[in-house]
Amino acid sequence: MTTATPRTTRTPPTRTGTASARSPAPAAMSSLPSLTGLRWVAALLVFGLHVNNFGYFGGDAGRIVSWGFGAGATGVSFFFVLSGFVLTWSARPHDRPLAFWRRRIARIYPVHLVTLAVAFLMTYTLAHQAKPAPSQALANVLLVHSWWRPWWQTLNPVSWSLACEAFFYAVFPLLILLLRRLGARGATALGGVSVVAVLVLARADAHHWTSQPVYSLPAARLPEFVLGAVTARLVLLGRWRGPGLEASLALAIIGYFLVPQVTPGYSATVCTLAGFALLIPAAAVADLHGLPSLWRHRRLVRLGELSFAFYMIHLLVLRAGTTLLGTKPHFGVPAGLAVTVAAFTVSLALSWVLYEAVERPARRLLLRGRRNDGRSAPQRESVPSRP
Repeated sequence: MTTATPRTTRTPPTRTGTASARSPAPAAMSSLPSLTGLRWVAALLVFGLHVNNFGYFGGDAGRIVSWGFGAGATGVSFFFVLSGFVLTWSARPHDRPLAFWRRRIARIYPVHLVTLAVAFLMTYTLAHQAKPAPSQALANVLLVHSWWRPWWQTLNPVSWSLACEAFFYAVFPLLILLLRRLGARGATALGGVSVVAVLVLARADAHHWTSQPVYSLPAARLPEFVLGAVTARLVLLGRWRGPGLEASLALAIIGYFLVPQVTPGYSATVCTLAGFALLIPAAAVADLHGLPSLWRHRRLVRLGELSFAFYMIHLLVLRAGTTLLGTKPHFGVPAGLAVTVAAFTVSLALSWVLYEAVERPARRLLLRGRRNDGRSAPQRESVPSRP
C-alpha cells in the first residue's frame, strides 16, 4: 500500500456502458485513483456503523441511521476484495517474497503500532476499558489475535482485520504464482471456487456448524481476497467482461440494502460480494480508459489516502467519547449531529497527523535504499476496519 500521486494512463475511450475493453499492457499501467476514492466511501460506511453502534441518535433519527449504516460492516468485505485486486495489479515481475513482505510491513505496521500504543494507554486512563493479558497484547502486536475468537477485539478492535490482511500477505506470493500459471480460464475457475467457498462458509456460520463464528477468522476471509486477485488478473490479461461502472455500483448498493434480510455476521458477505467484485474492476477500467468516474475526484482521492489512518483511529476516538457522552446517549437530531461531526472531525484530523507524521515517513525510512524496478508506484491497497 505505497503512496503514489494519483495518475491515470489514458487510452482511447470505449463505450461507457461496458467494462469489457482490453486493458493496456502492464508496462503502461498507472495508479487507479477511482479505487482510492471508493476506499474512502467504504471507510465512511464503517464509521457510520460505529456511530450507530455507539447509539448517538435516538428515536426516528436512530432508526434512519441504522437503516443507512447498519450494513456498514460490509465495508470490510470491500477492503478484502480491493486488497486482492490491488496487490495483484501492482505485483512486480520476479518480486521475491521477502521484498514483498518488507513493503507490506512498511505499509501497515507503523500506524498499527502507534494506534495500538494509544489503545493500550486508554486501557489505563479511561474507565470501563478492558485490560488484556500479556499474551493477548503480544498476539495483537504480531497480528495473529484474530485466529482466536476470544481475542479478536483486543486493544484496538479494528486491528482484527489487519490480522486477516497479514494472513493474505503471507499467502500472496503463492497466489500470484498460481494466477500467472493458470491463464484466464483457470483464473475464472478459481474465482468461481472462491464464490462457492463464501456461500458454504456463510451457510456454516448461519447454521452454527463450527464451534465459533467464522466472521473474524482470517482463513474464512481469504476467498474474498482471492476473488479480488482473480478480477485483477483478468483485467491485466484483457479478458475482463464485467458490466460498466454504473451497473456495478447499482448491484453493490442493492446488495448492501439486502444485508438486513440475512443472518447477521458472515452471511452479509454473500449479499455484497458480487457487487464489490464487479465494482472494483469496473472502476479500474474506467480509469484506464478515461471514462467518467465520480470516484476519481481530487478530494475523494485525498480522503482515500487518509482512509487507512482514519479507520485505524476513529473507533478509539468514539471510545474516548464515551467518557464525556456516556454509553448509548440516544441524542435528538441536533445533538446527535453535533457529536457525530465532532467525532468525525477529530478522527479525520488525527488521521492526517498519522498519515503525514507516521505512515509516510516511516515507510520511507523502512524502504530506504531499496531499488525501484521502474514501474509506477503501486496503488495503495485497503486495510479494513472493525465492524
